Amino acid sequence: MTTGIPGVGAEPSAPALPDRAAVQRRTVRVLVTAQAVAGLGMGSMLSSGGLLVERLSGSASLAGIATTLITLGAALAAVPLAALSRARGRRAGLGTGWLLAAAGSLVVLAAARLGWYPPALAGMLLIGAASAANLQSRYAATDLAEPGARAGALSVVVWATTVGSVLGPNLSGPGEHTARLLHLPPPAGTFVFSVAAFVAGWAVVHTRLRPDPLLMLPAPAPADTPGAPRFTARMGSALRHVRSSPAALTGLGALVLGHAVMVAVMTMTPVHLAHHGASLSVIGFTISVHIAGMYALSPLVGKAADRLGRVPVILLGQALLVVAALLAGTAGSRPWPVTSGLFLLGLGWSCATVAGSTLLSESVDPGHRPEVEGLSDTLMNLVGAAGGALSGPVLADYGYGGLNAAAASLVVPVAALLVLPLRRK
Repeated sequence: MTTGIPGVGAEPSAPALPDRAAVQRRTVRVLVTAQAVAGLGMGSMLSSGGLLVERLSGSASLAGIATTLITLGAALAAVPLAALSRARGRRAGLGTGWLLAAAGSLVVLAAARLGWYPPALAGMLLIGAASAANLQSRYAATDLAEPGARAGALSVVVWATTVGSVLGPNLSGPGEHTARLLHLPPPAGTFVFSVAAFVAGWAVVHTRLRPDPLLMLPAPAPADTPGAPRFTARMGSALRHVRSSPAALTGLGALVLGHAVMVAVMTMTPVHLAHHGASLSVIGFTISVHIAGMYALSPLVGKAADRLGRVPVILLGQALLVVAALLAGTAGSRPWPVTSGLFLLGLGWSCATVAGSTLLSESVDPGHRPEVEGLSDTLMNLVGAAGGALSGPVLADYGYGGLNAAAASLVVPVAALLVLPLRRK
C-alpha cells in the first residue's frame, strides 16, 4: 500500500529491462560488423588455399581438397556451435567458431613453414568453423526481430558477406609480400590476414554483442534446464521437430536444395567457359557477377519476404533457378548468356536462402531453434560438398547442359513441399 509520499510505503520497482527494439538494432549492427571483418578472413584465403596445398604436396589433384575440407569442417562444426549457442548464448557460439578458425589458420601457417601438407589439411578443416559461424550469424539477427522484420534483418547480415567475398581475394598481392617477410611460401601470406580477421570477428561479438539476443528470449521449458542433457537429446529430436512442421520443412528444403543447385552449377562454370576458350578475365567477371547476385541484392530480397511473405519469395527463387539453368545450359560457347544465367542463379539462391532461413527459424519453438538452425547449416554444407563433387562427373558425361538440367530438377522436391499442404487443405 502506498502513502502518496515519494519513497514512503512505496513498493520497490523492478529493474528496467533492456528495450527489445534497441537491442535488436544494436545486434544487427554488431553482426554486420563482425560478419564483414571475419568474412575477410574467409575471402582472403579461399583464393590461395588450393595453391598452398598444391605447393606443399606437389600434387595438383590435392589442390581442390582444400575447399572440400573447409566445407566439411563447416558441416561438422555447425551442430556443436549451435548447441553451444543454446547453452551459453550467441556470443559463445559465434565467437568459438571464429576462434577455431583462427587456430586452424595458425596450423596452416605452421605447416607452410615446415613444408608439411597433412597438418595444412587439418587446419583447413578447422577453418570451416568460420563458415559455420558466418552462416549462424544470419539466424542471430532474427532472435529479437519482430515477425514483419525478420527477413529484412537476416538479409542485411547476409549482405555483409559481400565485403569479404569482394575484398578478401584482393589481399593475395599483399599476402605474397607478407609471406616473403615471414619466409613462407607465397600463397601462405593471406593466412596471416585470416588469423587477424577471425580474431577481430571474435573480439567484436565478445565485447559488443551485449546483451546477448538469444539469452533475452523467454526461458525454455523445465526439461531444458541447465542440468538437462543439451546435445544428444536435443539434436536427436531436431529433425523430428522440423518434420512436424510443414512450414519448417518447406524452409529447410528450399534452403538446402537451393544451395545444392547453386554449388553444382557454379563449381563447373569456370571449367565450361575455359573449355570454350573464354579468357580468365571473362571467367573472373562471370563469378563476380554471380557473387553480386548472391549477396548484393539480399536486403531487397529480405524486404520482399517481409512484405509479400516467405512462400512467394521462395517460389520466385525456384523460378529464377530454373530460368538460370535454362539460360546457362543452352548458351553453348557464348559466354554472356552464361554470365546472365549465373547472375540469376545467385539471385535465386538469395531468395531461397533469405526466405527459407526466415521461414525455418520462425516455424520452430525458441527452445529448439539453435539446434534446428545448426542442422540446416550442416545439411547445407553436406549437400554443397556433394554437389561440388558430383558436378565434375556429370559435366564429363552429360555436358554443361546436362549438368544444368540435373541441378534444375532439384526444384521439384521444393515445389512438392509447397503444393502438398494446399492439396491437403
